Amino acid sequence: MRLDCGGKPLDLGQPVVMGVLNVTPDSFSDGGRYLQLTDALRRAEAIAAEGAAIIDVGGESTRPGAPPVSVQEELDRVLPVVERLARELPIPISVDTSKPEVMREAARAGAGLINDVRALRLPGALEVAAACGVPVCLMHMRGEPATMQREPDYADVVTEVYGFLAERVRMCADAGISRDRILVDPGFGFGKTLEHNLSLLRHLDRFVGLAAGLLVGISRKSMIGALLDAPIGERLSGSLAAAVIAAWQGAHIIRAHEVQETVRALRVCAAVLAVR
Repeated sequence: MRLDCGGKPLDLGQPVVMGVLNVTPDSFSDGGRYLQLTDALRRAEAIAAEGAAIIDVGGESTRPGAPPVSVQEELDRVLPVVERLARELPIPISVDTSKPEVMREAARAGAGLINDVRALRLPGALEVAAACGVPVCLMHMRGEPATMQREPDYADVVTEVYGFLAERVRMCADAGISRDRILVDPGFGFGKTLEHNLSLLRHLDRFVGLAAGLLVGISRKSMIGALLDAPIGERLSGSLAAAVIAAWQGAHIIRAHEVQETVRALRVCAAVLAVR
């Protein structure tokens, strides 16, 4: 199974890693580290060398409580990075955004995938994403980043998240984005308690087959910190455990900060899964 990401293939035949590159001052894990173009390019080169199959560039933090940024500010952050990486690296570049204006300009600059935490729900986003012609990732989020962790509540988190994503896949198909160009992401930590996150991870296999692929982002998140009683910088072991659990249940893409370690863990997982 392959996705055509703006002319660069993304092979989903076995679990792969999406490396995180946040060009923001306030992302929860690496905010402020890659604001300068030279720092961002150097980090991207390292991510690629460590074995990432795709790099996800984000210009607006979506951590709990994060304030929004303007369209122009987000464009100023991501476009120079996307343009250089798309030109210089052989792997696809994803843009992590909800704004249709950023989607359009990033795709023109060479982005091969649109990764949207709001699942193309902002006005104009669905139409722009369809016109860009690149694959999309639809994520579930309850509420908005500024408020999403204020007492999130579900009758059945797995069923409700699945229903939301299934409806967004249908809306995309109606807008001209075929199912074979869609990834889904249950949105760990986006309007969910620890118990909600654990339930989604336990039943992640329910989401396999909903679209062309399943993307999971658990790396360094608060659920890992809560389980291990560990600060952000000490969550590698828990992040790797969650990545392997997700891959074992059928996740195609693991979004991660520690790329090389995650690539190696998934390689072991894939070898065992390949045995019949």
